[in-house]
Amino acid sequence: MHSSPIFWCMVLLLATPSLAALKVASSLIVLEWTPEIIAKEDYYNGTVSIVNGGIPSLFSDPSVDIGANSETQLLRQYASHKNLRTILTTVEVYYRIVASKKKGIEKLEDLKGKRIGAFASTSSEYFVRTLLATVGLAPSDYTIVPGVACLKEPCGSGTFPAMLKRGAIDAIGMWEPSVQLGAEAIGADAIMFEQTIYREIYNLATTAEKLADAAKRKEIVAFVAALVKAEDVFRIDPEKVVARAAAAVKTNATLFREVWPVHRWTARNPLDLVDVLLEEDKYVARADGRAVMSRELLENLVDRTLLADALLLEEH
Repeated sequence: MHSSPIFWCMVLLLATPSLAALKVASSLIVLEWTPEIIAKEDYYNGTVSIVNGGIPSLFSDPSVDIGANSETQLLRQYASHKNLRTILTTVEVYYRIVASKKKGIEKLEDLKGKRIGAFASTSSEYFVRTLLATVGLAPSDYTIVPGVACLKEPCGSGTFPAMLKRGAIDAIGMWEPSVQLGAEAIGADAIMFEQTIYREIYNLATTAEKLADAAKRKEIVAFVAALVKAEDVFRIDPEKVVARAAAAVKTNATLFREVWPVHRWTARNPLDLVDVLLEEDKYVARADGRAVMSRELLENLVDRTLLADALLLEEH
C-alpha cells in the first residue's frame, strides 16, 4: 500500500479528465465580450486563451475554436462558410441614438437631412436604418458618417463623441459606450432615443468540424457551461463583476454601470433567431452584393444541441 502523498496526487491527476487548450477570438474593444473573461477566470477548469478577433478568425486561423461577433458579421461569414455554426447568444444589446438638440432634433423624424455617426455595413448602420424606417426615413434621407468608437474619456478627435461635441455630426447610433460618452460630451444638449425595435444579438460561433470532433466538442461544451455561470452573475449580481469587466475592456466601472441596463446578459439561443437573421440578411446581402439566404439555409447555421449539453453538464 502506497502512503506517499505525492503518489496519490499523481493518481488523482491521472484519473481526472483534463481539458486541452481552447482558443476564443473576440473583439476586445467592445463590452459584449466581457462575460468570457469571467468564465475563464472563475468557472472554466481548462486552459483558454482569449485573443482579439472574431468569427472571421475561425477561417483565417485554424487554431481558433470559437469566434464572437454580432449577428451581422455572423451572416456575412456564413454566406461564404456554410460550415459555420452559431452555438450561443451571450448578450442582446438594445442600441440607442443620441442626438444634439442644438441641431433642431427633438424626435426621430428630425434626423432627416442630418449626419449620423455609425459604422457602415455593420449592426450599427443596420440599427440606424431599421429604427429610422419606423418613422418613414429612408437611407437617402440622412448621411452615415464614419468615425471611431471610444471606450472612455478623453475621446480622441476622430471618435464619435468628440465629433458630436464639435458639431461634425448631429447624432450617434451604435453600441456602447460611445453613445453614452456622446451624451456626456454635450451634456444638457443631448437627447437620447431608446428603442425595442432592434437588438444586437452577440453570438459565439464555431465550425461543424469542431463540433463533430468529440474532444474539441467537450472543451467547447465546458466553456459554454462556464459562460452560463458567468452570465448568471452578470444578470443577477452585476456588482460582483462590473469592475473586472470594465478593466478587461479598458473602460471604467462607472461608465459601464451607466450602460449596463441596455445589455441583456443571457446565455441562450433566442427562439426568434432565424426570423431575425432572415430579415437582417436582406441588408447584409445587399451590402455584400449577393443573393439573400433561404430560411432552410439559415436553420442550418443555428446549433442548439451544444447549449443543451452545456446545461446538462452544469446540472451535474
